[in-house]
Amino acid sequence: MTRESAEYDVLVVGGTGVDTVVRVDSLPVPLADSVQVGPIEEWPGHTGANVAIGARALGLEVGLIDCVGDDWTGAQIRTRLTESGVDFAPLISPSGTRRAVNLVAADGRRMSFYDARDPADLRMPRDFYLPRLRRTRHAHVSIMNFARFLYDDIEDLGIPVSTDLHDWDGLAEHHREFALRSDLVFLSAAGAGADTTALMREILREGRADTVVATAGADGSHLLVRGEAAPRHIPALPPHSPVVDTNGAGDAYVSGFLYGRLSGLAPQHCARIGAIAGAHACTAPAATDPLTLERLLATDQIA
Repeated sequence: MTRESAEYDVLVVGGTGVDTVVRVDSLPVPLADSVQVGPIEEWPGHTGANVAIGARALGLEVGLIDCVGDDWTGAQIRTRLTESGVDFAPLISPSGTRRAVNLVAADGRRMSFYDARDPADLRMPRDFYLPRLRRTRHAHVSIMNFARFLYDDIEDLGIPVSTDLHDWDGLAEHHREFALRSDLVFLSAAGAGADTTALMREILREGRADTVVATAGADGSHLLVRGEAAPRHIPALPPHSPVVDTNGAGDAYVSGFLYGRLSGLAPQHCARIGAIAGAHACTAPAATDPLTLERLLATDQIA
């Protein structure tokens, strides 16, 4: 299968939706019939959109393909992505646009209720996605069920691919194909806990990945590269302003890492950029102020 000249640095597959953000004093919320909260906000985003917007803010050319509803939430996503400079190509899903309700505590921690709503038989037509795959340097695949069916063509085209498994515990079968068929794998240490290092090694041993990254919030991240005996710890960076919301910080980390990787930097430098982007994301609600390339270069912390 032949590829055309690259139009995108990154093509993101799936992962858009709208968050309803409810700010609470602390988590868990006390059991009660009614709890007084501040203004309830709606933010278009989710993991795929956040990664795409973050990568675009860092100067990469970014496309995004996904299935969204012909509804007001889908319109919010289209508007935000267009305003951010992302080339968004949506397909209309009769099931509507994905949503989540996030409870965000005063310390920035969150609890998310996710409404995936995609039917199990949802598929993206090959004649829709294949021309876009042919024009990208890198694919980032969100863990939507329909997205797994793009892997054969991604491999045939020889496109490097990444994914974010989020809080995978290493047991849920839904995530396994994404883990083993991606070159660059992100996951949250919150899922596997004490077994995180073993899970990172399993992904390298059984899959095609050359690099696995486990993010750990305020504890930084852990980077394991094929051929290395143990993960390297990458410290977290203190945010330059007070923490407002940790929602989207992991997606910002992915954007920063991808910018470094596509710029030819060493993995530890990519992780450092990810840490800078993740810390910056925490200073605005729902990752609505992504790190720009100008601000990154001004930090002078990537050498």
